[in-house]
Amino acid sequence: MQASVGDKLLVHGRTVGHHDRTAEVLQVLGENGTPPYRVKFDDDGHEALMSPGPDTVVRHHPEAGAR
Repeated sequence: MQASVGDKLLVHGRTVGHHDRTAEVLQVLGENGTPPYRVKFDDDGHEALMSPGPDTVVRHHPEAGAR
């Protein structure tokens, strides 16, 4: 998994009743975009250090010049 600052992580709920969550990548602590990441969750503003598992998808931030 590779992400950059500004990308969104979509974390799928792992059990019935748990909803999907999204988090913005604030800081990349691994080499070449690899985890761990410092993230801020969109639903409650909680910040956490995260090493995403297979239930997480990266939604890359669009390039500034691409329109």
